[in-house]
Amino acid sequence: MSPEKVKRCLSRMSGKLSRTVLRRGKGSNPFSLVDYRWPGWIEKVEKANLTRSMSKKGCSPDNSACEGFFGRLKNEMFYGRSWYRVPIEKFIQVLNIYINWYNEKRIKMSLSGMSPLQYRHSLGLAS
Repeated sequence: MSPEKVKRCLSRMSGKLSRTVLRRGKGSNPFSLVDYRWPGWIEKVEKANLTRSMSKKGCSPDNSACEGFFGRLKNEMFYGRSWYRVPIEKFIQVLNIYINWYNEKRIKMSLSGMSPLQYRHSLGLAS
């Protein structure tokens, strides 16, 4: 996707998303660091009520959890199907279903074969 398409998409999303963080991963996003720091881009992001997330260069622990989650999300939900002409509302609905499944039902070996919700229950942290 070209930087211009990203900017048009961002303009269409303005006011539709709340508490959204816009991330930039090295080589993984369609806009360059220069574009990401361009005052016009910053103004568009602020107008859309988005939060920019930038960690320090060489500080990968800042983003490692996000990178892992987004990698799994892309492999498990995004890739393998066509999103062409899918309305943003439908995409957000599918994304919410995936995130709920990921947080509540997805089995994780690092949690002794329990879902995150089951694990929190086992520790008495969720009711």
